[in-house]
Amino acid sequence: MAQGVLRARVSRAVDSQWFQHTVVAVILLNAITLGLESYEREIPGIQDRLALAEHVFVTAFVVELVLRIYAGGTAFFRGPWNWFDLIVVSVTLVPASSESAVLRLLRTLRILRLVSVLPTMRHVVSALFRSLPGMGTVIGLLLVIIYTAAIMGQRLFDEIAPEYFGDVGTSLYTLFMVLTTEDWPDVADAVMAQEPMAWIFFVVYMVVSAFIALNLVIGVIVTAMEHEVNQQRWADDQELELEQHREVVNRLGALTAQVEQLSEQVRVLRGAAGESERESGNETREGNTKKQPFARETSEGPRNESDGAAF
Repeated sequence: MAQGVLRARVSRAVDSQWFQHTVVAVILLNAITLGLESYEREIPGIQDRLALAEHVFVTAFVVELVLRIYAGGTAFFRGPWNWFDLIVVSVTLVPASSESAVLRLLRTLRILRLVSVLPTMRHVVSALFRSLPGMGTVIGLLLVIIYTAAIMGQRLFDEIAPEYFGDVGTSLYTLFMVLTTEDWPDVADAVMAQEPMAWIFFVVYMVVSAFIALNLVIGVIVTAMEHEVNQQRWADDQELELEQHREVVNRLGALTAQVEQLSEQVRVLRGAAGESERESGNETREGNTKKQPFARETSEGPRNESDGAAF
């Protein structure tokens, strides 16, 4: 019983706003200290302070994770974001002085915990994952367009500009650079210097790839994000309706209890009224019983007197 009360208190503390704000502040401070590690040579004596701060941050993350596991119980391990936090915090247990550069590099993943802590970032990342199937189809279409254009460009402009279209690999890199709209005038000018009609190839390629296919990718992502937001709103509405339903049920239960109490009081009052009526009826019958002998004596008296006179 006491353990359940303690777990409920810890759960309320973990879900509170001040706890989440504290975790966000710790993550941001940790991100700042990780950035300051690059200034160890410029700032003398900062290494010891950063090492102390590292121990403080590791302790804070471990305590926070232990509290969340204790508050959630086995339900904690059913959340994918909780597993992400568990892995990241486990990496933080690697000492900063470890010889493994990879493990030291993984400590920077603690900054990504902002994604799991802040609900808005979680929604964005969830929307990106939900858009992967549709986005994969659009990206596949974009790759087909780029590859087809690369083969066409290699065959059309191989002799004119071999530095841009010498082979398929070079042509793919050139068209990817054109897709990003970076330095594409240099490529187009180099080709159009000897082939003036080459502008048709570049204009059609940029319209199809940069303006149509990329916008399709953006459209898929926006649609997934709208779906994620609507789903969250639906979940919030369902939760609100559930709370309202529970409130209505509680009120109906209270009204039912009051009606039962009133019914019991009415039955008690009816019983008391019936009892009083029976008592008054008994008193009336007893009064009538007492009056009947007196009436007989009264009626017999004149008859005896008349009889005596006759005698």
